[in-house]
Amino acid sequence: MSTRQHHLVGLVSAFGIGMLVAVQSRLNGELGGILGDGIPAALISFGTGLLILLIATAVVPPVRRGLGNVWRTIRRPMRGYGGLRWWQCLGGLAGAFLVATQSITVSIIGVAVFLVAGVAGQAISSLVVDRLGFGPAGPQPLTPIRIVGAMIALVAVALAVSEQLSHPDGLLLAVLPALGGVGTAVQQAINGRVARTASSDAYGAVAAGVVNFLVGFAALLLVFLVDLAFRGAPRHLPSEPWLYFGGACGVIFISAAAAVVRVVGVFVLGLGTIAGQLIASLFIDVFVPVADKPVTVPVVAGTLLALAAVAVAAVPNLRRHA
Repeated sequence: MSTRQHHLVGLVSAFGIGMLVAVQSRLNGELGGILGDGIPAALISFGTGLLILLIATAVVPPVRRGLGNVWRTIRRPMRGYGGLRWWQCLGGLAGAFLVATQSITVSIIGVAVFLVAGVAGQAISSLVVDRLGFGPAGPQPLTPIRIVGAMIALVAVALAVSEQLSHPDGLLLAVLPALGGVGTAVQQAINGRVARTASSDAYGAVAAGVVNFLVGFAALLLVFLVDLAFRGAPRHLPSEPWLYFGGACGVIFISAAAAVVRVVGVFVLGLGTIAGQLIASLFIDVFVPVADKPVTVPVVAGTLLALAAVAVAAVPNLRRHA
């Protein structure tokens, strides 16, 4: 497969990753609303994802070898850009924060407002992360075309939710997913480094997912214990099995992002996931809405504009590697 084909596959994968993020937001948001507390909902999501990955680690030897490579590299880090430091394995903290904000805010502000806040943070942060070279591809130039792509993406999501931005309470609560979006770009970059250190094949991405979920679950468990001491136990667990698939969604898109970021970079991956989130949120609002919110012309227009933003940022990369 040529480099150009790799970029095309990576960009399509980024769309799929974004769709899974939107689905996970919907699932975790409803689970948090039923439990009356977003922290245990986030813990359940990370716990189920971690369980899946631990089973994969037990039955797939290359994943175990990849984790061993990560551990040895951390203990004896290389000098220069190519090494891996212990703090570059903490991407799960950003993931835990994002999942917690899903569980806390989506049932209140809805998927659309959650989306625009997270995207705003991610679009700007991904530019900075790529420029500083946090990702496995090293520093990426801050070109005018990438800045234009980021601005179009921000306009797109603002247009998509423009009819819902008149509620000051919702906008104040939207600060949390905005911070989560900032962390997402950093998480994608350093998880990509962990995946590259673990292995050059797909098993490296799975190993990066294991590290991500271990760190995130440990952080959420500590927060849950504090939350339990001050707020008491959450409400009873819901009986609907589909509400517990948020962790499985996270396993897929975290591992996929760790692999894809090595091909397309943090910025294009971010724009691809933005477009995927918009498309998925459009379907969610039509078929399984959080509230009675009809799909409007601005939502459709914003989705199309986000697709244009991805094209603006990604097509130059595809031409360069043609």
